Amino acid sequence: MWQTLLSPIADLIGGYFRHKSVEKVAKHEARLEVIRTNANWESKMADASAASWKDEFWTLILALPIFMVGYAIAVDDVTVIERVSLGFRALSELPEYYQYLLFLAISASFGIKGADKLMQLKKNKNGV
Repeated sequence: MWQTLLSPIADLIGGYFRHKSVEKVAKHEARLEVIRTNANWESKMADASAASWKDEFWTLILALPIFMVGYAIAVDDVTVIERVSLGFRALSELPEYYQYLLFLAISASFGIKGADKLMQLKKNKNGV
């Protein structure tokens, strides 16, 4: 009699734990697939950018204000610093969608890894 009562309950409990075990394995496999996919993508991007000039171009563009400020200090020309400041002000006044597109283009050039984190920082800064 006890066996007749406990057998369905034991089957239910066993089925639950089997289901949880299968679910854990599936989640683990999904995570491994994401890791494999990311590794393949990064490898392909590294191969594709081996002969690319985009990284160097954007590095020079991003470093240009620093060089200009250094030049201004070296030759004691404050107007250069004012012009750099005007340039940054003009960039900050561009439409937001254009700023995002520019950000994404530069991020893609250097490898999009981490761009989502920077975008999140910008959202948090803007209070969104």
